[in-house]
Amino acid sequence: MDYKNAGVDIEAGYRSVELMKEHVKKTMREEVLGGLGGFSGAFSLAKIKEMDEPVLLSGTDGCGTKVKLAMILDRHDTIGIDAVAMCVNDIACAGGEPLFFLDYIACGKNEPEKIAEIVKGVAEGCLQSGAALIGGETAEHPGLMAEDEYDLAGFAVGVCDKKDMITGENLKPGDVLIGMASSGVHSNGFSLVRKVFNMKREALDTYYDSLGCTLGEALLAPTKIYVKALKSIKDAGVAVKACSHITGGGFYENVPRMLKDGTRAVIRKDSYPIPPVFHMLSVDGDVEEQMMYNTFNMGLGMVLAVDEADVERTMEAIRSAGESPYVVGSIVAGEKGVDLC
Repeated sequence: MDYKNAGVDIEAGYRSVELMKEHVKKTMREEVLGGLGGFSGAFSLAKIKEMDEPVLLSGTDGCGTKVKLAMILDRHDTIGIDAVAMCVNDIACAGGEPLFFLDYIACGKNEPEKIAEIVKGVAEGCLQSGAALIGGETAEHPGLMAEDEYDLAGFAVGVCDKKDMITGENLKPGDVLIGMASSGVHSNGFSLVRKVFNMKREALDTYYDSLGCTLGEALLAPTKIYVKALKSIKDAGVAVKACSHITGGGFYENVPRMLKDGTRAVIRKDSYPIPPVFHMLSVDGDVEEQMMYNTFNMGLGMVLAVDEADVERTMEAIRSAGESPYVVGSIVAGEKGVDLC
């Protein structure tokens, strides 16, 4: 009896590391110390000494049951973007610059080519956000997970000067809400998605004119990463007063998190285009409108508040970063919460 007979293939693990190295290498920053394969990832903090009061920001998350969709479609090169996005968007939401990322893959059986494809997506997410992929773990779990199953999670660390943190403390009535378009469902609500739609491969491969692609392609579209857009706003000299990453819990849970006591957000549902996949979800699943807005991003991946005088500069900065902005509402005086009208 040996470890391989017990279900853990050490040689496959070595092969996975070799295959992923080319992808990881592309994400390196000058602050990274050492290479892949050490007991820990090392990152120099010398540069942050230039800040008046540096603050480390961290975020950890996964992709939820969206990974099940990747398994069904046998497409594994974008799910890693989702894992990175869920972490770095939270850091950017607080005003931070992502520095580095670590991933964790649990699988029933280590198939080196598949693991390398997953890490390829993680590396792409790191490239989009400017974070270095400085380490990770691939854990084989025979007997706990089916051989063709896996799960993916990650952890990111970022930094900002304390004076530049986005806290909501200067929010006031009259401030304007700007939303940035999402790519679709992103990485939240997939347990409901999988209940609404037929998850057979042939159903997911069906093309819909309204979507402009197959259902599977629309659902698997990677979560947008808004790091560059928020940096562009900062570089334009605009102070973002408050910011919300619209994830699990949709508008009703996430928008209030950006508010201070005595302020309320009012968002106009007709102020931006809602991707057709959400209409399909609502109709096919007979999902009530309030539940849709309490589960999904409904076409806005991030909502931020700026002073009315800064709206045009903010919109232009977002566009210059390749994202689509919309003026979606405003801040009013009232009990902390959100009204959708």
